[in-house]
Amino acid sequence: MSRNEHLGRRVVAAALARAGLCDERSTRGALNARWGLGLAACGTLWYAGDSLRHRREGGEGYALHGEGLDVGSEGFLRAAEALTSAPISWGDDVELLINGDRIFPAYLETIANARRSVNLLTYAYWRGDITAEVADALAAKAREGVEVNVLLDAVGSMRMDLSLIVQMQRAGATVTRFRPIKPYAIKRMTNRNHRKLLIADGRVGMIGGVGIAEQWTGDAQDPEHWRDTHVRVRGPVVRGLQGAFTEGWLEATGDVLVGEAHLPELEHTAGGGPMQLVRSRAGVGDTNVEALYFLAIASARRTLDLTVAYFAPRPAFVRALCDAAQRGVRVRVLVPGPHMDKEFVRIAGRGAYEALLSAGIEIHEFQPTMLHAKTMVVDGGWASVGSVNFDNRSFQLHDEATLCVQSHEFANRLTEAFEADLRRSEALVAERWHDRPMRQRAQERALALARREL
Repeated sequence: MSRNEHLGRRVVAAALARAGLCDERSTRGALNARWGLGLAACGTLWYAGDSLRHRREGGEGYALHGEGLDVGSEGFLRAAEALTSAPISWGDDVELLINGDRIFPAYLETIANARRSVNLLTYAYWRGDITAEVADALAAKAREGVEVNVLLDAVGSMRMDLSLIVQMQRAGATVTRFRPIKPYAIKRMTNRNHRKLLIADGRVGMIGGVGIAEQWTGDAQDPEHWRDTHVRVRGPVVRGLQGAFTEGWLEATGDVLVGEAHLPELEHTAGGGPMQLVRSRAGVGDTNVEALYFLAIASARRTLDLTVAYFAPRPAFVRALCDAAQRGVRVRVLVPGPHMDKEFVRIAGRGAYEALLSAGIEIHEFQPTMLHAKTMVVDGGWASVGSVNFDNRSFQLHDEATLCVQSHEFANRLTEAFEADLRRSEALVAERWHDRPMRQRAQERALALARREL
């Protein structure tokens, strides 16, 4: 409370006391209570109003209008392109990388092979030997005269050793923070850049769920080494990755990256399949990745395998998954188990399990370590790999990006990885889940109220 507000309340209380209407102390107490209630009411109205930014006045949830789509068809690609404005890219090659033991050698190799530019965007840059290895590799390229641009989310990279930033800058790299915390911009603090991108020479790109920290090294062999999925791509789709980086770079620096070093002519890869790089930003209404996921779920005919680190779906997504199961789709959801790094998100997400299990959806919890991958495979012919979680934070609050691949071969490789993960997971049984303790149910309901922020 300001000094003027406090003085004003005392003046009002004293005037009422002199008029004999009540004593000064009780009046001040009543005024303080009313001020508190007024502020609480204003806060509640603001939160509710902000939540309604994404409300559609015409209908709830999503439904396909028209003929059903096969995810392996050109019609599905056209629908995805129309919904997301992400161009269909032909002649691309993709390499699937599972866990740090395979991801980081490819990551460092991609940096080392760069000749003109390296653009790196990450949400998480924390601690561990790998953080120094990546910084060393970037600094080495900058000293060679390669243009190196590093964009770090200001919140996600708070744990980073600042000496690594100094090292890269002294070598000639440009390192900047995305949306640093400012007193005049508190509201945007929840709108983060959650994308994980690496682009070399505008020709080779990497995208997925991996951050730069010790947790992502290894092979998911113990709780200290996480399970994650990344991909490396070549071909015209790399321009989409470059665009996703440039979008954030423009906001953070005011610079538009152009020219052959960033946007070269890209040749088609022989035999390469169609892909799309779908990106989305926080805004009003439905985001691109939200619409894309609804389209994919609604188009599923036989199978839908979802791997996700943070699973706290809105009711509309719960209904979409249940609808898929009820029309005969085998829906399997793989989520973190006991080693979840954000237990409150796990509890909130579990509030949806009863409806999902009752609809016949399989839910598996990964046991060995934290599961951080974000992938979806539909009908063995279409797949998505990126930074998108199955929660409101990814669908409405964060900047996200995911690579979509229409390929039976790639989908089969992801399915093989999914099946391997299931062998290290525990399936939830509907009957036992229905009998869970009341205390657990109460926690789920309480956290569901905060689902918008999860």
